[in-house]
Amino acid sequence: MAHNVPLDMQTEIMKRLPVKSLIRFQSVSKTWKSVIHSSDFIACYSRHQQQQQHLLLRYHDDFKEKYVSVVDDDSFPEQRVSLTAPLLVNTLKYSTIIGSSHGLLCSYSLSHCLDALIHGRCMAVISNPSVGKAVGVVVPNFKTGRIYNTSLGFGVCRETSDPIIVKVTHIINSPDIESITSIPRQIEVFTLSERAWMVVDVDGVLYWLASDRTTQWYNLIVSFDMTSEEFREVNLPGSLADDNMFIWGLSIYKIRESIAVLECDINVVWVTENGVSKSFTKLCTIDVNMPYASLIGFRKSGELIIQIYEAGPRTNKYVVYEPYSKHIDDVEFGGMSFSLCVPYMETLLLLDQPNFKVYDDMETFQLPSSFVY
Repeated sequence: MAHNVPLDMQTEIMKRLPVKSLIRFQSVSKTWKSVIHSSDFIACYSRHQQQQQHLLLRYHDDFKEKYVSVVDDDSFPEQRVSLTAPLLVNTLKYSTIIGSSHGLLCSYSLSHCLDALIHGRCMAVISNPSVGKAVGVVVPNFKTGRIYNTSLGFGVCRETSDPIIVKVTHIINSPDIESITSIPRQIEVFTLSERAWMVVDVDGVLYWLASDRTTQWYNLIVSFDMTSEEFREVNLPGSLADDNMFIWGLSIYKIRESIAVLECDINVVWVTENGVSKSFTKLCTIDVNMPYASLIGFRKSGELIIQIYEAGPRTNKYVVYEPYSKHIDDVEFGGMSFSLCVPYMETLLLLDQPNFKVYDDMETFQLPSSFVY
């Protein structure tokens, strides 16, 4: 029947299908496989999928990382599908997520610290749970000492769909900290298209919570514009900027075009007004009448997703909290306990990448499937 339908019409139909269907279609026809793997189709598919946001929930089962993708619309949370992390992701022991963008996740392992101290290198993994593909990236000159530290950021260029890792090395302590008036530029960028670390023009903005210790210790948000390659500062509200507030007592989120900051110990949420600006306003104090509640993410509507801890294994519950009306709805995710909740979209990025490929400035190599980092 397919040969009676023009190929351009078949292509338009495929753009509207879920990733799992497209993965199966690769085995049906060489023509379809060629279309699905083409850069034009992958870019068009990503643009189409941006109209339908999902939430990606991460959990661990038998020490393996797994995910649930939930459609974030009026049916929430009924439409959901289980995803298995690519094999390369599970070679990282005790991994943490650097960031998520355009359906891709980037993580690295906390167990890299000893190797980083000795060799100054660690490995990050960029993965796409929808297609089950991942690539490794060796991060050079990774600092974990008492004076210098390395922070990593991740994004995907809106124009080229190129995955990007940004590495910023900064001073965290110095015997002569008060004499430091400027920190030398120590920024490196890895793009998957170039497969190397360099300084390039890319699109997007990354955000970090930071502390300024040059004159007086205060907290702030630092943004890095990947197009202009410029750092900017966003001032926090007085109580959050105060040196009595430790930076690890704050969490940062992106809600549509705004930044949200959670004051963890008292569950107060602050957001920037009119997008990313210099002014914060208090959004809400999370009040769900439960002593052990924590914010794990936001829906695209701005509603908060809150995890409530209860006694016993696998008994955590989840609610959706509307910050203005304070209305609470219970949500059911199948009894699983999640450690991450981020905006997500289905994409075909990394589909053309071989499994267990690791990119290094010195060489490109293939890891054995039994490798654990």
